[in-house]
Amino acid sequence: MTLPPGQRAIASFPRFGLPRFANRFPGKPEVVRFELSNDGRVVGEVGPDRWGALPRTIQLSDLHCVTTWSSLGHRWEGVGFRDFCTAFALDQAGQDRLVVFRGSDGYHAALPLVDLLQPEVLLADRLDGVPLPVAHGAPLRLVAPAHYGYKNVKHIERIEFGVHPGRYRPAGPGFIMHPRARVALEERGVGFPGWLLRRAYRPLIAPTIKRCAEALEMYQAKNHSPATSEHMTRPGEGFP
Repeated sequence: MTLPPGQRAIASFPRFGLPRFANRFPGKPEVVRFELSNDGRVVGEVGPDRWGALPRTIQLSDLHCVTTWSSLGHRWEGVGFRDFCTAFALDQAGQDRLVVFRGSDGYHAALPLVDLLQPEVLLADRLDGVPLPVAHGAPLRLVAPAHYGYKNVKHIERIEFGVHPGRYRPAGPGFIMHPRARVALEERGVGFPGWLLRRAYRPLIAPTIKRCAEALEMYQAKNHSPATSEHMTRPGEGFP
């Protein structure tokens, strides 16, 4: 298959993210529970019962990291974002407004509602036939295949609708947080072309994987957790 511009396929699927969030994990990774808010006001909570009653979907899609690696052909299961909005009668007007996803690890990211209403966008709680592991976002994560991985927030604990773009501040430096981060257009960041950011990001892959893997091992030892996923790899293994 043809990969997006600047991407390289790898055989593994490592835990990956901004290093300052590497040591943060969800308190109850086995329970789907998150808040909903609209225009700054909490409008409800979705717990296991409400979540379990929603229509389910399965899709095969890839994850493309902004640092240039891609992990291909994963089987994600969960609830389509459009179906989720319909089930909870969430306003789908104002599609230029942002939806902000906040994870229990402290990370957050936002996408315009118009992007999230695409048919391949999913709130996933299972990966490749098993419950979503902590390494990849348990208990719930966003899967938006058309956007770089940093938009695919893990460990979701709150979803905020109706956020004005001018009021949102990204979780990392502004230049590395594109408002839409579309993979096909190589929107890796702001102010620099995608091809230039490729060169800056690639040296960061191995040390970031190492830090994330070490933090996960400590978490597992403390919580007596089993191995997280068949996709996990040793730091640097399987990378070009």
